[in-house]
Amino acid sequence: MSATSDSVRANYKVRASELLGRNWLNTGGKQLDLEALRGKIVILDFWTFCCINCLHVLDELRPLEAQYSDVLVTVGVHSPKFEHEADPEALAAAVERYEIHHPVLDDPELVTWQAYGARAWPTLVVLDPEGYIVAHLSGEGHAQGLGSLIEELIAEHEAKGTLHRGDGPYVAPEAREGDLRFPGKAISLGNGNFLVGDSGHHRLVELTADLQLVRTIGAGVKGYADGDADTAQFNELQGLTALPAELAAEVGYDVIVADTVNHRLRSVNLSTGAVGTLAGNGVQRLLDADTARSAQQPTQLGTDALNISLSSPWDVLYHPSGLVVIAMAGTHQIFAFDPRTCAVSVFAGSGLEGLADGEPTEAWFAQPSGLALAGADVWVADSETSALRRIEISEGHAVAVHTAIGAGLFDFGFRDGAAEQARLQHPLGVAVLPDGSIAIADSYNGAVRRFDPSTNTVSTLAKGLKEPADVLVDASVDGDPVLLVVETNTHQLVRIPIPAEALVIDEGASQTQRPKTRVQAGAHAIQVRFAAPKGQKLDDRWGDPTQLKISASPEELILDGAGTSTGLTRTLSLNPQVAEGVLHITARAAACDGEPGGEIPDHAACHLYQQDWGIPVLLDAEGENELQLDLRGVN
Repeated sequence: MSATSDSVRANYKVRASELLGRNWLNTGGKQLDLEALRGKIVILDFWTFCCINCLHVLDELRPLEAQYSDVLVTVGVHSPKFEHEADPEALAAAVERYEIHHPVLDDPELVTWQAYGARAWPTLVVLDPEGYIVAHLSGEGHAQGLGSLIEELIAEHEAKGTLHRGDGPYVAPEAREGDLRFPGKAISLGNGNFLVGDSGHHRLVELTADLQLVRTIGAGVKGYADGDADTAQFNELQGLTALPAELAAEVGYDVIVADTVNHRLRSVNLSTGAVGTLAGNGVQRLLDADTARSAQQPTQLGTDALNISLSSPWDVLYHPSGLVVIAMAGTHQIFAFDPRTCAVSVFAGSGLEGLADGEPTEAWFAQPSGLALAGADVWVADSETSALRRIEISEGHAVAVHTAIGAGLFDFGFRDGAAEQARLQHPLGVAVLPDGSIAIADSYNGAVRRFDPSTNTVSTLAKGLKEPADVLVDASVDGDPVLLVVETNTHQLVRIPIPAEALVIDEGASQTQRPKTRVQAGAHAIQVRFAAPKGQKLDDRWGDPTQLKISASPEELILDGAGTSTGLTRTLSLNPQVAEGVLHITARAAACDGEPGGEIPDHAACHLYQQDWGIPVLLDAEGENELQLDLRGVN
């Protein structure tokens, strides 16, 4: 396996490439270059705003940015996955929405992405004050190791006189005013009003039937605190669900909220405005070392809900079985919570990111973000696969997962017609219409789509919206029900009639455009670099703590070497009869606090490092016969 400690960095240096793109954000209009950053430790964060792992990394970096504000500059290099993410207005809105307080380079053509050899979102590259690359990291969970590396670089470059302390190049944009700021989800209440997750203001907002402000719940500042309507704090809350009145009276609260960035479920008593915590300890859920080896998780996680880690719950839905179903975007799974017993369980999903149907424990999701109830079954907006999924449920248990629309992790588009050919682009919300069809908030297409299960066809109900994140059926107005759409990037809720004749649109199907790696047929070596951070060592107490899982699309691309095994090196045999495809590679490494060569102390903190890559390849006789990836590579 290619795994080491980084306590001694290699003595060779690689000069950083220039930062090139379309424009800079958060710099007050100034165009930055490497020379302007000389003397600072720089973290290049290659991200895309659809990616939940990228959003996790933004939050992991915030404490480092605050602690080392006079020596550290983070530069977000926005490298879009979806077509919509290349829109400069959409990027500017995302930078504002996620409260990014560092410069961002808009790199729509992936120029800087390619120059630094990035192959996955998120990727972090660390530059020293002299402009040399010192680390190349993939995935999330690197904050502790980055802190150690920054301390080493400070000591080294202060001694050399090459570290310059002082303010960085970040310039804050003007603050936005208004009742709503980047709202996420909404539900109707029994009194005819609507309750909205006002994500950008970190609070709940109650609106009348004519969408006038009634009250707010939450202090309106980012944080975590239980309390009354004026003191409670949320952090980028998203989904919410109302409990039946009888159950609400029994448990003492009316609404459950997905407090996304706090990794918690919160309770709200609408009569008193009191906010509490139901589940989650505030620590982002990661796979543990045992899970790393088995690729499975226990279904039942226990009833001590406040001591169970969650990961970016994005939506919640009360189910007639008495459970609350949770779209756990951060682990690519569906969880469940029992309000009566406080039991938390994995309802469906293996935790692997992708599009795979079948048994609930074997199905793959990719950032599930919206939920809707149809009879006993639950429809899921599976955002990163641009898919509409259905969880078949019997007697309160998931039976199977089915895909109605969607082709894969990198397939998207705007195409109506037969469902097997139809395409969405990063849907975030779903609702069941009166005729039994499914309305979809097709966020990155700026549209509301409809799937008709009776004919297995897709059509368009409305277009021209700005990142609709949720849709619900509104029967509060006179006449026929209408759609109430949460239009996130215009900071409002809008009503749209359900048309008698839906549109049929075909703007084509697309795939994420990433440079293809030219590779030779036959033997092809895969090597993943991993260096445990200073103060950690590989957890080899039960054998090799590293693992590679490799597959391909199409499957015939790999003749030999696919599958899961320990170690971070593998030799594949690539099929000369397949012209191109995608290599799917997942690398994992487990490390614990401790010094290389020593024993791991009792009760030491342990860490799992994981990254998924999808590498497009083109077979070429002049291509490469090896591929090197960095899980945590340190120069």
